[in-house]
Amino acid sequence: MPETPLLDTVHSPVDFREFTLPQLKQLASEVREELIDVVSGIGGHLGAGLGVVELTVALHHVFNTPRDKLIWDVGHQAYPHKMLTGRRGRMRSLRQPGGLSGFCKRDESPYDVFGAGHSSTSISAALGMAVARDFAGQDHEVVAVIGDGAMSAGMAYEALNNAGALDKRLIIILNDNDMSIAPAVGAMSNYLSRLIGSRSYRRLRAISKAVVEKFPNGLQRFARRAESYARGMASGGGTLFEEMGCYYIGPVDGHSLDHLVPLLKAVRDRKENGPVLIHVVTQKGKGFAAAEAAHEKYHGVNRFCATTGTQHKSTPKAPSYTKVFADALIAEAAHDEKIVAITAAMPSGTGIDAFAAAFPERAFDVGIAEQHAVTFAAGLAAEGMKPFAAIYSTFLQRAYDQVVHDVAIQKLPVRFAIDRAGLVGADGPTHAGVFDLAFLSNLPGMVVMAAGDELELMHMVATAAAYDEGPIAFRYPRGEGMGLNLPQRGTKLEIGRGRVLTEGEDVAIFTLGGRLAACLEAKNILAEERIGVTVADARFAKPLDEALLLRLMREHRLVLTVEEGAQGGFGALALHFLAGYGMLDATSGLQRAAIRTLTLPDRFQQHDNPEAMYAAAGLDAAHIAATVRELLGRDEKVTPLAGKRQRKN
Repeated sequence: MPETPLLDTVHSPVDFREFTLPQLKQLASEVREELIDVVSGIGGHLGAGLGVVELTVALHHVFNTPRDKLIWDVGHQAYPHKMLTGRRGRMRSLRQPGGLSGFCKRDESPYDVFGAGHSSTSISAALGMAVARDFAGQDHEVVAVIGDGAMSAGMAYEALNNAGALDKRLIIILNDNDMSIAPAVGAMSNYLSRLIGSRSYRRLRAISKAVVEKFPNGLQRFARRAESYARGMASGGGTLFEEMGCYYIGPVDGHSLDHLVPLLKAVRDRKENGPVLIHVVTQKGKGFAAAEAAHEKYHGVNRFCATTGTQHKSTPKAPSYTKVFADALIAEAAHDEKIVAITAAMPSGTGIDAFAAAFPERAFDVGIAEQHAVTFAAGLAAEGMKPFAAIYSTFLQRAYDQVVHDVAIQKLPVRFAIDRAGLVGADGPTHAGVFDLAFLSNLPGMVVMAAGDELELMHMVATAAAYDEGPIAFRYPRGEGMGLNLPQRGTKLEIGRGRVLTEGEDVAIFTLGGRLAACLEAKNILAEERIGVTVADARFAKPLDEALLLRLMREHRLVLTVEEGAQGGFGALALHFLAGYGMLDATSGLQRAAIRTLTLPDRFQQHDNPEAMYAAAGLDAAHIAATVRELLGRDEKVTPLAGKRQRKN
C-alpha cells in the first residue's frame, strides 16, 4: 500500500479546495500511486485514468462540484474522479459484484451528474444542462471532459455545432491523448497533432493574448478576431473549433497543475457567455511505465504486478470466440480477395488486428464512429466488395439507423460480426449485448445467426462470406469456446436450417446462441431424473427453421426456447410463427406441446460475474432444468430471477 498522507485527509473535493499548488501536486501523485495499487489488485481500466489525474485534481479544486456540473465522457477516465468524490474506500470493489460501477453512474454519487458508458456524449449532455440552467435562472458552471478518442465520433461535432449556435456559457475540455483504446485514427487526430507540434502557433498564441489584454475594451473584440485568424495561419491547420463557435484555448500541458489551475480559474471567472474549448494534452498511462509504453494493452487490464506491470492471466482452456472469428475470417480472406474487415476503434477487441497483420490493405479502423463504419461498409458492398463489419453488440446499437436505411433497405450484402453477444460481466448494462437479436430480426431481408459453439462460429463466417443476397449477421459471446476440434476453414451452412444435437421424448429445448452448453448440461441433469430431452440448436433466428420447430412441437410435451437476448427476439419470433400457423389455438385440433420462452429479464442487469448474472436471469443449467420440472408438474419449481428454488405446496 502506498503512503498517502494528503489523500487520507480528502473525503470530498471541499477538502482540497484550499490546497496550495505544491499540495495539489502531492495529492495528484498520491492519487496516481493509489490508482495503480487498486487496479493492480482487481483489474479494470487503467491507462485512461492515469492520464487525467492532474486534470481531475484541478477541475475539482477550481470548480464547486457538484453544484458546478462536471460531465465525463467515456466513463473509464473517471477512476480518479471517483477516488476524490467520497468513494475512495470502495475503490477495491470496482466492477466487482455489488461494488462500484466501472463507469459514471447517476445513482452512485451526486458527483456523477451524467452516466457515461459509451463515448462522445458529454458535450450534448452538458449543453442540455447549460440550457436547463439558464431556464432556471441559475449561474453554476457546466464542464464537459471529452477525450480518449471520443472526438472521432460525429455526435461530438453535432453537439459542438449546436453549442456554437446557442452561444451558451459552457466549458469543454478536450483531453487529447492521441488515443482511444487503440491509437487514434483520422484527420482530426492529425489536425490536433499539427496544433501540438506547431512552435510558431504556441509562441504566437502567448504573444497575441498578451497584446489583446492591452487593448481598450472597445477594441478587444476586433483584436480577438485578428488573433484568431493569425493563429489559424500560424498553425497551418485552421481554427476549426472557433469556426464552430467555440473560443479555443490551447494546447495546454494536461499534467502541469501550474498551467491548469490558473487557466481553469480564468475561464471560470470570465464574464462572457459562449462555449470555451480548452485543448489539454495528456499521456495515456502517465506515471506507470508499462502503461505508457503499451497503451492498448493497459487500457483494460487483469490483475497485474504494480512493480513490473506483468498481468496475471489464467491459462485459457480453449481459444476465445474472438480469436476463432479472426482466424476463420483470415482463412476465408485467403480464398477471396474481395473480403475486407472494418472495426470502430476496437481492433484487438474484435480480432481485426490479427486480420490486419495478415491483410494490411484490407483492414480499416474508422475510429469511434460506428455509424460511419456501417455506411462505409455499405458503400464497399455496393461496389462488389465483401465487407465484414466487426462491432460489439452494444456499440452496433449506435448505428441502427444506418443498418436500416443504408444496408437493409438497399439489400446490400454487409456482413455483421457481432462480438460480446449476451452478458459481459464487469462492464455492466452499458456494455451488455442483449438487444441485437430483437432489433436485427425485425428487419426485412436480414439473415440473423447466433453461434452455439466455436465450430458453429467458423461455419457462420464461411456462410456470411458466401452469402450475397443481402445483409447477414452472426453473433457470438465473449470468452472461451467449448474446446472443440476446429478445421482449417468453416463450411457453409444452409440458410435457415437448424440442427438436433440430442433426442428425447419428453421435452425439447430449442436454443439459439451461447446458452447451448447450459442447455446440454440441463439435459444431463434431467436425464438422471428420467426426463428425456431433445436439444436443438436453431442456428438462425431469421429465417427461422419452421419445419424443425413444428416437429419439436408435435413430438414433445413441452418446448422451451432459450436465448441470451432481451424479450422480443428469438422466442418472440417462434411464438409469432406458431400463432400464425394456428399451433397455439385451443380449438385447432393440432397436436402440440406447451411452449415457454426463456430470455434475459426485462430490466438492466447490474455488473457481476457472467455465471451469476445468467443464474439470476434463470438461464443457467440448474434454472433451465428447474423450469422444466415445474412445467411438467414435478415437485420443484423455480423462482424467476431470484436464483432460488422452492418446494411446491
